[in-house]
Amino acid sequence: MTIIERLRRAERVTVAELAEATRSSEMTIRRDLDQLAEQGVLQRVRGGAVSLLRGHSAPFPVRERDEPAVKKRLAAGVEELITDCESVIIDSGTTTLEVARRLANRRITAIPLDLHSANALSNAPQVDLLLPGGRAKPGELSFTGHLAETSLRALRVDTVVLGVCGLSATHGVTAHGLAEVPVKQVAVAAAQRVIAVCHGAKFTRTGLGLVCPITDLDVVVTDQSAPADACAELAAAGVEVRVV
Repeated sequence: MTIIERLRRAERVTVAELAEATRSSEMTIRRDLDQLAEQGVLQRVRGGAVSLLRGHSAPFPVRERDEPAVKKRLAAGVEELITDCESVIIDSGTTTLEVARRLANRRITAIPLDLHSANALSNAPQVDLLLPGGRAKPGELSFTGHLAETSLRALRVDTVVLGVCGLSATHGVTAHGLAEVPVKQVAVAAAQRVIAVCHGAKFTRTGLGLVCPITDLDVVVTDQSAPADACAELAAAGVEVRVV
C-alpha cells in the first residue's frame, strides 16, 4: 500500500520515486500503477500517476490486501471482548470482515452491515444471522438507505463493532462514504457497547462524514502503530484502548 499512502499525502507520484521507496524495478511499479488505475484508485500520467481518491477510500479489493496480518490480529483482539450469546452488529469494511470471520465460530446473534461479512457468516452453524436489508453499495456491498436504518432502529443489541476511516479526539469517528454514515449512527445508537477497531494509521486521517464523537465509544482496539498521544487522548476521555 506504499503507493496509495503516498497518493494520500502528495496526490501525485512518479515511477522513479516509488521504485526508490519500495526498492522495486520501475517495470514493477508501472505494472502496479496500471492495476490501480483499472481499480479506479489513480489516473496514469506521463512518468507517474495522480490520485483519484481525494477524500474517498480505496476500493474494497485494494484495502482487503492491505496488511492482512494486522487485520487478523485486530480481529482476534475484538473477539476476546465478545462473549457467547451476545448480539453483535458488525460494521462494513475490510477489518470488520476479519472480525466476522473470527466470530463465525462463536455462538452469537450477528447483524452484519455488508454482504462481505454476511457471506462469511452464512454457513456458520452456531450463528443466528440477521440481515438489515437496504441497498447494497456497489463494490463495498455495504447496506445503506432507509430500509437498513429502519431495521437497525428496531433493534437493541449488546455490541456494535465499528470500522472507521478516521479517528481522533478532536474530530471523533469519521467515514468517507456519506451514504454509510446514517447506518453507522443508527447502529451505534442501538448498541449498549461500542467497540471501534482500526489500524493505527486511521488516527492520522479524517473522513468527510461524522459518525460519532469519541465519547460514544467504549473500547478502541488498535495496533502498535497507533500514536501514543492519540491513545492517551482517548484514555483521558474515558475510552478503553487495547493495543494488540
